[in-house]
Amino acid sequence: MKNLKTLFTGLSVLWLLSACTGNFEEVNEDPNRIAEISPGTLINPIIYGLASHNAGRAHAITFDLMQVTLPFPSVSGGLHRYDVSQNIGNSSWYNYYRWLNNIKEMETASLAAEDPNYEAVALTLKAWVYANLTDLFGPVPMTEAVNGEAGNLYPTFDSQQLIYETILADLERANTLYDQDLDMVYAEDILFANDVSLWQKFTNSLHMRLLLRISNRTETNAFQKLTAMINDPETYPVFETVEESAVLQVTGVTPNISPWGRPQDFPLGVKMAAFFVDNLNALEDPRRPIIQTGAQDLDNNPIGYKGIPSAYAGPESQFEFNASTLNRAQVENPMQIFLMTYAEVEFIKAEMAQRGYTTNAQEHYEAGVTAAITQLGATTTEAYFDNPVAAYDGSLEQILLQKYYALYFVDYQQWFEFRRTGLPELPTTEAMLNDAMMPSRFFYPSDVQISNQANYQQALELLGGPDNINTKVWWDNN
Repeated sequence: MKNLKTLFTGLSVLWLLSACTGNFEEVNEDPNRIAEISPGTLINPIIYGLASHNAGRAHAITFDLMQVTLPFPSVSGGLHRYDVSQNIGNSSWYNYYRWLNNIKEMETASLAAEDPNYEAVALTLKAWVYANLTDLFGPVPMTEAVNGEAGNLYPTFDSQQLIYETILADLERANTLYDQDLDMVYAEDILFANDVSLWQKFTNSLHMRLLLRISNRTETNAFQKLTAMINDPETYPVFETVEESAVLQVTGVTPNISPWGRPQDFPLGVKMAAFFVDNLNALEDPRRPIIQTGAQDLDNNPIGYKGIPSAYAGPESQFEFNASTLNRAQVENPMQIFLMTYAEVEFIKAEMAQRGYTTNAQEHYEAGVTAAITQLGATTTEAYFDNPVAAYDGSLEQILLQKYYALYFVDYQQWFEFRRTGLPELPTTEAMLNDAMMPSRFFYPSDVQISNQANYQQALELLGGPDNINTKVWWDNN
């Protein structure tokens, strides 16, 4: 994957160079720098770079934390046992800030071009990235971030409350900027093919996600704002079909290729977790063969779908079968990378109805389940909801269990939702570290602690606790 990212960076530069036609002076002009960046120049590298990074983090981190998969064999330790390394968040920290720098350039270019649609897209992408950053770490640099060219290499940190207030205001503004009568005139983007209406729906769908994220903080009035958005779809259009979802369709045509250069590595040393598999079995869920392989006994006879308990205690020899593993076809070209889906929107609406703010909880629940199954290429039969395990029972627990499956392979979202709600209820074992408590955040990168020490200390004051995995972020009072 590292080589592919390097390759894509090089190809992205070629895209930039081929998209601009500035006149270069004969002297005192660097021929390796772009003379002028248009608002649409950076959009495809940004989308691909963020999407591919997030898919990799889902596989490497979220799957282990949320009992989707676990490394096997695994004698001791490991993320699935809540053994969290000091620098586990480094990759996301540096990737996100790298792409935020490009998003800033895109926003600046859109303002110079007086192009409201690209400005709205830039605000949306910025909100998406900062939300993930602050939900991973807590307070992070935002106000003074990505200002290295201006000489600020040691930015201050902003509180998570301020970050959320800012990005929610940005999404509100973005929604008002979209102009359906004004075409997005630059090269076709790889997410929505320059469809202004779909970009606007992504903006508002993301807005709903982030409002729900902070809804435990009563001072935000997030539930009231969400209710207003749901009841006014003309002002706040959101995803209405699976096809409208923010899903990167990886074509397999360079440079839009699978982040897994070796798809065989995707299931390597990995087994499905029993929690994930057992619930799908109880649901008789059609997603099973798409996500995973079948299990076998020691004589290689098929035994259906079967996982291994996450954070298991004892020797590997206790499992007298070959457990299911990830289906590598999911990351072979062509493939999909999920940013935000229609299914998630329906589960947000289902939760809002279950809590009594809106209506039709069952309708939204069933629409969310159906959409989540469809987005993976499976089909829901009418009999699916005849199963008592799948039939809507009016509980938040059931909605969030199905949302857990809808958020499969969506960056860190399963983990964020668990921290917000404590659901679904994940089993614990005696082999878990950290007193069997789900981590609440990541450590700040070590070099940030050292090189930006004064502002790092300020960040801890904003965080309200030590820099460890159990200090909860601002919205997490579950």
